[in-house]
Amino acid sequence: MAKKVVATFKSGEGRTYSKVIRMVKSPKTGAFVFKEEMIPNDSVKDYFKK
Repeated sequence: MAKKVVATFKSGEGRTYSKVIRMVKSPKTGAFVFKEEMIPNDSVKDYFKK
C-alpha cells in the first residue's frame, strides 16, 4: 500500500490578505454595485472608515 504524502505550503503566518466587499450606489443608474478588493489584514478597519 502506498504512503499518503501531505505537502504544506504555508510559511507559518497564515492569511495576510482579506477579501472585502462594499456596496456602493452607482452615480449613473442609482442602482447598488458591489465593489470587491483584496487588502492586507492591517488596513481592514481603515478601509471601512472611508
